[in-house]
Amino acid sequence: MAMLAVVILIGAIALIAVLTMLVLRFYPAFGGRPNEQTQARMLRSAQYAKGKFENQLPTSMSMSMREYLSTAGEFIRGNPGGRPAKALTSNAIDPRSLHAAQKAKVTWFGHSAMLLELDGKRLLLDPMLGQAPSPFPWIGGKRFSDKLPIEIEALPAIDAVIFSHDHYDHLDYSSIQRLKDKVGRFFVPLGVAAHLVRWGVSPDRIEEFDWWEEIVWESITLACTPARHFSGRGLADRNNTLWCSWIIHGQEARIFFSGDSGYGPHFKEIGNKYGPFDLTLMECGQYDTRWAAIHMLPEETVQAHLDVKGSLMIPIHWGGFKLALHDWRDPAERAVKAAHASNVRIATPRIGEPVTIGGASYPTAAWWRE
Repeated sequence: MAMLAVVILIGAIALIAVLTMLVLRFYPAFGGRPNEQTQARMLRSAQYAKGKFENQLPTSMSMSMREYLSTAGEFIRGNPGGRPAKALTSNAIDPRSLHAAQKAKVTWFGHSAMLLELDGKRLLLDPMLGQAPSPFPWIGGKRFSDKLPIEIEALPAIDAVIFSHDHYDHLDYSSIQRLKDKVGRFFVPLGVAAHLVRWGVSPDRIEEFDWWEEIVWESITLACTPARHFSGRGLADRNNTLWCSWIIHGQEARIFFSGDSGYGPHFKEIGNKYGPFDLTLMECGQYDTRWAAIHMLPEETVQAHLDVKGSLMIPIHWGGFKLALHDWRDPAERAVKAAHASNVRIATPRIGEPVTIGGASYPTAAWWRE
C-alpha cells in the first residue's frame, strides 16, 4: 500500500512537471525564442556572456532564505495603502485630438505606458494596456485605474511602438494582439522581437537594438541606451533578452525614457553623450531597499534626471499596479519632495492628462492625495 502511494506521488509530480513544461512551451503569452540571426547578434554583443545578458555593474538579485520568506510574508499580509481605496479616474482622451497638428506632448496611461506625439508622429512607449501584469491576467493584481484614457480600438494609427524590455508590466500579450494591426514599426532591445513575431507581428516591421545603437527613423533619432535591470517571462529564461532605456530626439523635443533601472553610472554617460533633454520619463515606483539595484528609489530617480541633464521630469512606473510593498502614493510624494530639494522641475499629470513638452506650464497637482 505504501509503495502504491509513493508511485502515485511520483506520477503526480511527473505529470505536473510535464504540464508545466507544455504550458511554458506552448502558451503564447510566454513569448518566443530568438532566431539564428538574432542569436548571432547576441553573441557579438558586449553585454552578452555565458549565454546571458549582463549589466554594466554587478547586480545581484538574490536574497537569503530569511529575506525571501520575510518578503513573501509581507506580500501575503498586504499593505492597506498598497492600492488606492477606490479605482483611479482617468482623464478621457478624445480621439480627434490625436489627429490635430500641435506641439510635442506626452500622455501617461499609468505605470510606464506613454503616448508620445512628436514631429507629427504618434509613438507608444511600453504600452502595457492590459488589466494585469501577468501571463494569466485573471490571477494577477488588477490595474489601479477604472479604465484607460482611450481604448486601443479607438486609437488612430500608431507610427511606432518602443519597448524597454520584456517583463509583463511592460510587454503585454493581450495589448499586442489588439495593437499590432495599427502599428507601423516596433523598436525593441535584442531578443524581444521573438515575442512579437510569435504573436503575429511581421518581422519586417521590427527593429532590434543593442546598447548604443542608433537609427534615424522619419527624421527622429532613436538610440538604445543602457539600463540596470534584468529580463525574462518564464521560469528559465532570465536575462535571455536585453533591457534598455531610449533616447528619442525629434525636431520638436528631446526625450529620455528610462525603462526600468537601478541607479548607476550609465545615466551620466547618457547625459554626456545625448543630453540635455527637454523631458525625462523616469522610473519611480515598485522599489524596495532589498532590490534597489534594479529599481531606483525616488531620490535616486531625481538624481538620475540630473545626471542625464533633464529639464522637466515625469515620474513613471507607478500609479498602475501593485508590484512592491510601499504605499501606492509614496513614489510621487518622495519624488516631488526630492525634486523640490534639488530645484528640479517635476510634472505630476493625472492618468490621461497631456503634458506639452517645452511648454510654459505643466501639471503639478498632488491629485493622489484626493
